[in-house]
Amino acid sequence: MCGIIGYIGAGDVCRIIVSGLKRLEYRGYDSMGVAIGNGGTIEVRKGAGRIDDLVNRFHMLDLKGDRGVGHVRWATHGSPNDTNAHPQLDCTGKIAVVHNGIIENFDELKRMLEARGHVFRSQTDTEVVAHLIEEELKKHADFEAAFRSALRELRGSFALGVVYADDAESLYFARMESPLVLGVGDHGMFAASDVPAFLEHTRRVVLMDDGEYAILRRNSWEVKEIESGRTVPKEVHEVSWTLEMAEKGGYPHFMLKEIYEQPEAIAATLAGSLKRIGEFADMLYNHDKVILVGMGTSFHSALFGKYILQRVLGITPIVEEASEFRYLYDGVLDDDTLVVAITQSGETADTLAAIKLAKRSGSKVLSIVNVVGSMATRLSDGVIYTHAGPEIGVAATKTYTSQLAVLAALAFTANDDRDGINDLRKVPEKIRETLNVRDRVAELADVVRDKRGFFYISRGVNVPTAMEGALKLKEISYVYAEGLSAGELKHGPLAVVEEGTPVIAIAPADDLYKKTLMNVEEAKARGAFTVLLSDEHGDGDAADFQIDMPEMNPLLTPMVYAVPLQLLAYELAVRLGRDPDKPRNLAKSVTVE
Repeated sequence: MCGIIGYIGAGDVCRIIVSGLKRLEYRGYDSMGVAIGNGGTIEVRKGAGRIDDLVNRFHMLDLKGDRGVGHVRWATHGSPNDTNAHPQLDCTGKIAVVHNGIIENFDELKRMLEARGHVFRSQTDTEVVAHLIEEELKKHADFEAAFRSALRELRGSFALGVVYADDAESLYFARMESPLVLGVGDHGMFAASDVPAFLEHTRRVVLMDDGEYAILRRNSWEVKEIESGRTVPKEVHEVSWTLEMAEKGGYPHFMLKEIYEQPEAIAATLAGSLKRIGEFADMLYNHDKVILVGMGTSFHSALFGKYILQRVLGITPIVEEASEFRYLYDGVLDDDTLVVAITQSGETADTLAAIKLAKRSGSKVLSIVNVVGSMATRLSDGVIYTHAGPEIGVAATKTYTSQLAVLAALAFTANDDRDGINDLRKVPEKIRETLNVRDRVAELADVVRDKRGFFYISRGVNVPTAMEGALKLKEISYVYAEGLSAGELKHGPLAVVEEGTPVIAIAPADDLYKKTLMNVEEAKARGAFTVLLSDEHGDGDAADFQIDMPEMNPLLTPMVYAVPLQLLAYELAVRLGRDPDKPRNLAKSVTVE
């Protein structure tokens, strides 16, 4: 989740842009850079590292100019290094581009541009945009026409900022499924990924929609449609946010913001990974043994992976906690083994140890990772990236559901299941629909706020969902919870169910629904307070409390049913006075064993 800022106007342009980038640090980044226009020239300074270090290293604040763009990068294409940092330039050095998002068709565009003589310097998909605009300038009389023509060639999600040396009066921006907002100042105009980048200068904002581009000048702004070029009337809004509120998008906590970001995170993951997944699908068939490893939330993802790979492909993967992997498999791995390592950070110590053992044993390693350039990506034979962006909250939300999306896509792609892929593409909209249950979840949190022991139960593909729901509650509310298969409930745990004990059942209306409902009734008969998450809305008395879920492909329900469980953990934590972003005793990435 990169951050963009652009400014044209009076004052110290580079200092204003660097200040804006520092306001976007919360988004997470591995590199940064600026392109400052001064009349008919552009100077770019950029590199991998922290903002303050790079500003000093490249003497950025010495740059003088009248307009410019800046960028903090979270790597998605190409390792985090000086060359891949933004801005990216065309062959002439006159067009500088910053970009947030993914250009899905960058491979074909790059081949076309290289065939026409363009020379690429980076591994990024962003550089394609600069060269494409350069190419379009050969056909069009003015820069705006070339910019719009290039935009119409792009597929994917993007927010773009462009400074052109030969147009000293303007900056150019575009939005397609990535955040971008304009700021209207008294002495200049802004564009940024998020309001805090310019909030110290102006509270007046213009909200851009997908499929639009903007032209900023010192004293004016204009928004137009990419497809038609027609001007779009826009209102100027005044925000009343504090800077902290603005960084969180108006949400009180990062965790809640990240829960609501899941539709976009999954859509970005699918857009960025589906082609890549096809390259690795055959690995599942080419090895006698497939072992999925992870820790915490990533272990629950691995359990889901076992279920969907077995159901869709007929293979029988093994799932292990990465911390136990070495003790079980040292000396028994070989080159017929594929280890699928799942890790958000790519730096989890136990998972890295498992990867190293697999490599020493001659096994192949395929990793599912969110952080480009992390150690896991460097050790593995293949990597599939989730494109969830940085996750500030310690408790995993959008990175979890993005991992599930990758595993489902891997299964459907390996099976050439187009219907499955189409259903998977519908998941972001199903999550948007599900987010509307927040008020209902808040009601539930009020009812159970004083309870000190919870059970989460399910069957089949949603047993990992039950485990993840229990983990979320423990992590951020500090209330004990256990997630288990519904059938296991009566093999011991039912003994501790007493009057009022919350038993939360994840029960989509699939072929296991009736069996799960029987377990709900068993708990209810012993005085439990039963909660049902289901798309079967006809059994109104089946539980004490029901949360209605959307109908969808049953195999994909874990991505959607996780959402109300995340919300319940959040709502309960807030009611108990916990900080959901910074739970006690926990770290975002466990880098020691």
